[in-house]
Amino acid sequence: MIEIVGLTKKYGSFYALQDLNLTIEEGTVFGFVGANGAGKSTTFSILATLLQPTAGDAFIDGMSVTKNAHEVRKQIGYMPDFFGVYDQLKANEYLDFYGASYGLTPKEREALIPKLLELVNLEHKRYDYVDLLSRGMKQRLCLARSLIHDPKILILDEPASGLDPRARVEMRDILKELKSMGKTILISSHILPELAEMCDSIGVIDAGKLIAQGSVHEIQAHLQSEKVLKVKLAGPAKEAMAFFENDPLVSKLVEKPEKQSIEFLYRGTEEDQIRLLRQAMERSLPILSFAEEETDLEDVFMAITKGVEVK
Repeated sequence: MIEIVGLTKKYGSFYALQDLNLTIEEGTVFGFVGANGAGKSTTFSILATLLQPTAGDAFIDGMSVTKNAHEVRKQIGYMPDFFGVYDQLKANEYLDFYGASYGLTPKEREALIPKLLELVNLEHKRYDYVDLLSRGMKQRLCLARSLIHDPKILILDEPASGLDPRARVEMRDILKELKSMGKTILISSHILPELAEMCDSIGVIDAGKLIAQGSVHEIQAHLQSEKVLKVKLAGPAKEAMAFFENDPLVSKLVEKPEKQSIEFLYRGTEEDQIRLLRQAMERSLPILSFAEEETDLEDVFMAITKGVEVK
């Protein structure tokens, strides 16, 4: 559905994008994550036909964004990170204006607008002025605007930026609903945990380059050469500490007396973990639980973008 081939954008000697290659399948939600200035908005502006690349091309449903811009615009709904609204219009008038801009008849707009407002949970604000809406409501109204011509693809640049936790949950639920309707959604954020629950897969961009791609779990597993294992004990830790310390795959063993547990880094495979636990049980160590601790997603993001090892 979306294919990006060798996409490059250069300003003088500065590369905003460098040879970006990416394929996004139809009906999926793809998250584009990167720090501010990494190249997310540049990529989205090119996909939305608002910016010409220096080199390469991108294809929306088989159409080039550089050669078939007019046709591409019919297939996409674009929500930029910063957008203007017409404050003196009511919510329904705002959507009516954009519906007319897309060539919808008055009868079509009359039937469609209530459905869009219901979809984004704004039907009760239909007759409220836009400038009186909260930031989260304005975000959802702009999402409704991007849907007014029923596009196949949604390109949403930082749609949850500046929203409170409740508004973020509402936005996430709306995106799930849009996915169930068969929309292909490309969404960006500089916060990895924000995208983790919404996306089928993610791509991490840094300094204009795509440096990781896959599901959150795949990226996390690829980065972690060492796993954090936590062992909770029902008795003294001295014997257990000595046992785990002797394993060549264990490092940085730490006792946590207040939690009656020990933690350590482990370089082995899952089969190695099974062997280690079996041997510990054969020694009759007082183990209540033996588990791998999940790495914080923010740590994963920092590891990807800074090239450091996740611990």
